[in-house]
Amino acid sequence: MTTTTATTMDPPVLTGADRCDRCGAQAYVRAVLQSGGELLFCGHHARAVEDTLRPQTTLWQDETSKLFEKEPVSAD
Repeated sequence: MTTTTATTMDPPVLTGADRCDRCGAQAYVRAVLQSGGELLFCGHHARAVEDTLRPQTTLWQDETSKLFEKEPVSAD
């Protein structure tokens, strides 16, 4: 008998290379659709479509908190 276990992997972190599918700005939200597709959105467009789109997703990866993180400043 063979036992197969499903491994849940965290989705990759969004980077500056990930762009919004609506406007081309940096993406901060990944929506993985139940149909298997993936959409990337900036914070503005994610908020605009969230109520309609989110029920159709298997993953709503929201990294908009990065917009409020402060970079450390060196004391040169």
